[in-house]
Amino acid sequence: MAKSQAKNFYYSFVLLDEPRKKAMCAVYAFMRYCDDLSDDLGLANRKEALENWQKDLTAALDSSRDGGGEAVPDHPLWPAFLDTVSRFAIPHEYFYEMIEGVSSDVEPRQIETFDELYQYCYQVASVVGMTVIHIFGFEDPRALGLAEKCGIAFQLTNIMRDIREDEAMGRRYLPAEELERFHVAKFEYTPEFFVFMRFQGQRAQLYYDESRELLELVDPKCRASLWALIEIYRRLLQKINSSGYRVLDGRIRLTTTQKLAVVAQAFLKRR
Repeated sequence: MAKSQAKNFYYSFVLLDEPRKKAMCAVYAFMRYCDDLSDDLGLANRKEALENWQKDLTAALDSSRDGGGEAVPDHPLWPAFLDTVSRFAIPHEYFYEMIEGVSSDVEPRQIETFDELYQYCYQVASVVGMTVIHIFGFEDPRALGLAEKCGIAFQLTNIMRDIREDEAMGRRYLPAEELERFHVAKFEYTPEFFVFMRFQGQRAQLYYDESRELLELVDPKCRASLWALIEIYRRLLQKINSSGYRVLDGRIRLTTTQKLAVVAQAFLKRR
């Protein structure tokens, strides 16, 4: 799943040692499955599917505690997932936050304020970053706050890129109060739209800047991987900016060659 679907994440995984790489894949598989359940229009009841998945998560975590508990649910990801959670002491609440975040995507929505958007980004992206740095290893507690900001930067970048697709699914993540402030009634190329998007890009960049110190706080053996992950997303934001925010024409992305160049650069940094 990680190889086929982690279009940006997997490139950073290859820079890790084998135990950490496998752990990253296990965590990614869990997160991806959550996301897929919220997006699968073929499911008769996506909300119920996510509720059942949360119950399976609880049963799986209970089964791994001392003294046992319920039997491990029947899904191929649980053994690797449970091993990863235990091995790297990942707080369980992160996974419940993730499910709560993607559950809010089941119904059409319009986010009203940036505070509401921040909470959504925290649940679907910051908790991923906080999970990842447990795998990377850290001692300074400041790393958690910086990983939170890094996740916000990533998700804001994704939201800017995916405006067209999200709109088609009835999801407007960019805050209604900001759309009103910038006089953007609908997503189309107008002077107001471009000013609005420039504002969004500047805010995303601020979160990248504020999380920069995170690189120095994780295990030195993992810094190249984290640098590659951040750099791929940061360059994606740069590409959105340099396109003149023409995100309605089609999905803006880095090419495979561009991502491999980042990995090569990260590999040289590791040596």
